Amino acid sequence: MPRLTRIYTRTGDDGDTALGVGGRLPKDHPRVETYGTVDELSSAIGVALSAGLADRLSVELRRVQNELFHLGADLCVREEEKAALDGQGRGAGPRIEARHVEALERTIDQLNADLPPLANFVLPGGSLGAAHLHVARTVCRRAERLLVTLKREEAVGEHTLPYLNRLSDALFVMARWENRQRGVEDVLWDSRA
Repeated sequence: MPRLTRIYTRTGDDGDTALGVGGRLPKDHPRVETYGTVDELSSAIGVALSAGLADRLSVELRRVQNELFHLGADLCVREEEKAALDGQGRGAGPRIEARHVEALERTIDQLNADLPPLANFVLPGGSLGAAHLHVARTVCRRAERLLVTLKREEAVGEHTLPYLNRLSDALFVMARWENRQRGVEDVLWDSRA
């Protein structure tokens, strides 16, 4: 486990930042934008947890926050650097793996089994916790879009994009599930409004 003894380094004062295993990029580079938005997503999930979610969701989302750190670590090391480190037997740190995507799929299936079928589009809202989960979902979708942009320019971990795609679905289902646990109806879109 890393030990942080000093929070400020002054190395980013000129507008660039260090990557995981060396090298620097401008702070507005698509790679940095992507893993910065993943960090924002973890913060949004932290706010949702602070709202007092149902225990089942709290357990799931604490796991997700750890996985988002894996995702950040995965994204802050370029794929060619991972390959070089793996070839030297050093390993490039945590990564998002198929098991993380599969765990999200199981969570979605289990929670969705407790919900009524959707008859219309759902607007963000309902209980406080569900509303925060909807905010986290939209941040997740932005991270996903940024990752798609990055993937057009550079290689990314094979499971990173499916993970974000599944996580946004999971956050949607979690918001609906949280509303149901609180006895609050989903807010449905009125197409005639």
